[in-house]
Amino acid sequence: VQLQASGGGLVQAGGSLRLSCAASGLTFHNYGMAWFRQAPGKEREFVSAISYIEYNTNYVDSVKGRFTISRDNAKNTLYLQMNSLKPEDTAVYYCAADAFGRGLSIAYVYDYWGQGTLVTVSS
Repeated sequence: VQLQASGGGLVQAGGSLRLSCAASGLTFHNYGMAWFRQAPGKEREFVSAISYIEYNTNYVDSVKGRFTISRDNAKNTLYLQMNSLKPEDTAVYYCAADAFGRGLSIAYVYDYWGQGTLVTVSS
């Protein structure tokens, strides 16, 4: 199984980025997917998740209304559209896959993790 995150970069506050996570080696449409992030010196934090069925979504309060998670099962790809970015969104963003398809905010339920993509938001 491989999860390849991409799309990070340097952006000014108020700008936008779209992260992608290309999945291979798993039956993508059966998996719940999520984004987590880890800022320098801080613990890993849940950002958003999407379930495998009915596409139920879940967001941490700090990104609600600014970030949108989505998935394209035909392309085996997870996305995170990030708008109105703030300096406090600066972190390495990781995608993760849950074999039970739940779309939860708890890190330990996720079976597979990508390598991370760095997002830096300047003020």
